Amino acid sequence: MRQFTAVVNPTAGGSAGAAALLRVGRLLREAGAGLETEYSRSLAHAQDLARRAGERGRVVLAVGGDGIAGGVGGALSGTGTLFGLVPAGRGNDFARALALPADPAGLAAVLLHNAPRRVDTIEVESAVHARTVVLGSVYAGVDALANRHANRSRLLRGAASYYAGGLRAVATWRAASYRVTVDGEEHLHRGYTVVAANSAYYGSGRMIAPGARVDDGLLDVVLIRAAPRRMFFTLMNELKSGGHVDRPEVRVLRGREIRVEADRAVPYGADGEVDAVLPVTARVLPGALDVLC
Repeated sequence: MRQFTAVVNPTAGGSAGAAALLRVGRLLREAGAGLETEYSRSLAHAQDLARRAGERGRVVLAVGGDGIAGGVGGALSGTGTLFGLVPAGRGNDFARALALPADPAGLAAVLLHNAPRRVDTIEVESAVHARTVVLGSVYAGVDALANRHANRSRLLRGAASYYAGGLRAVATWRAASYRVTVDGEEHLHRGYTVVAANSAYYGSGRMIAPGARVDDGLLDVVLIRAAPRRMFFTLMNELKSGGHVDRPEVRVLRGREIRVEADRAVPYGADGEVDAVLPVTARVLPGALDVLC
């Protein structure tokens, strides 16, 4: 029977993390599994707790949103530690990409019985930000600004905070000129954003890269060109279905290593947590993480 260590982000959704773990944890213990709980003081602390639990041969559960999922999953990348998710944040986009059950009984069954699946992770390098590894995506442009606004929101939660953050970011955004290098081939781009996606989803269920797969050894690179603001708001709505990729303003490339530069200090983010400015390099690490899903 598997032995679990749950690393909880106590700030994700207020008490949602503890409540979600309580429901799933009861089912794990009733099935005979061991479960210990660790509460993190910061993302760095959560990563340290996860590494130490992995060294003891335990299955590590990240409890919270995409920030702690990406941080803990990234810390365990390449270690062989089994990794699981108990989604309890605003976005839960990587859990969505893994098609994890929303109900506690279904999730507990996955954690107890499913064989691990090897998925890719993303190594992120920047001259102004420490090297890190994340799970879902790296995004540079108006979406990074929108995520910054969402993270600082005190009045709105969940998808509403992302939508409001997006409206605020688009209203003030001016197109940036990018240089995007994909596996050594340079592409010039002027527009709203560049997204290097391992997962199809970001921004609380928005399907930014419908063709992205977490285990194909590639990153989907989505470039959204400059367009009238009215068009961009329409495009934002199309992110719900992924239909935006059919528009001429959107281009999709694929590759293993992507470098993104810009003509000004364009912000970039990753998995809802990293908040820095370009340039940045994103590199896929194929099959680096064993996930219960």
